[in-house]
Amino acid sequence: MAKAVLITGSTSGIGLVIAKRFLESGYNVGLNSFEPEAEIKAALNEVKETGISQTGSGTESGQTESGQVKYFQADLAYNNGVELVENFVKSFGRIDVLINNAGVQKVAPIDEFETSDWEKVRAVGLDAAYQTIKSAVPVMKSQQWGRIINIASVHGLVASPFKSAYVAAKHGLLGLTKTVALEVAQSGVTVNAICPGYVLTPLVEKQIEDQAKVHGISRDEVVKTIMLAPQPTGKFVTPAEVAELALYLTSDMARSITGTSIAVDGGWTAR
Repeated sequence: MAKAVLITGSTSGIGLVIAKRFLESGYNVGLNSFEPEAEIKAALNEVKETGISQTGSGTESGQTESGQVKYFQADLAYNNGVELVENFVKSFGRIDVLINNAGVQKVAPIDEFETSDWEKVRAVGLDAAYQTIKSAVPVMKSQQWGRIINIASVHGLVASPFKSAYVAAKHGLLGLTKTVALEVAQSGVTVNAICPGYVLTPLVEKQIEDQAKVHGISRDEVVKTIMLAPQPTGKFVTPAEVAELALYLTSDMARSITGTSIAVDGGWTAR
């Protein structure tokens, strides 16, 4: 039976690329987001096309010979993480890999940071991971195998100004990663975090636009002097790099890697 992976926040950016990579590797894939219907359909079609290009066949239902692709709607800003995992398990009969990728960003000085924005960033970036992990762990224990991968951020390791909620949530996510890894260490389940530097995703594009307005400079200047300045390579991390690492962490060769945070940051945290 094919293994099943649930990826939160997976209709665009890093999550979408991870979904495509896992489908290529034969997994049944569960997509999740709370986006407009057109974006959801586009993401489903893109992922299904990946399976079809690999096998030469597929159906409108989302079945390819590489695996099945299904969409599970849940707005993780509203405590829907447990229900999301339950629906996934009902559909696929199992959950082998959980990838917590959903996240939102808000950039503002602390004295101007709205409480509602703080709570949303924390809810999606930290609380939702707690909920999905809490729901997935019993199933993984019963299977005596599981992989939990939290897509954190370099901001789980260091801080940047004007991102207090995001930095706090990502630091918390790394603490959650370590704690759960210790709790499930003898059950065949591993728990790790990936900490990317800046990846050119829709979320980062929005930050570039916001920074350009705040500083009164061009997009290219923001990229060069603000976004990529901390990354010694001077290049954005690609979603494919994150996806390959996530896939490796599910392999048998990674069974002793648990409770750790792996930076994919172009040298940012080496400074």
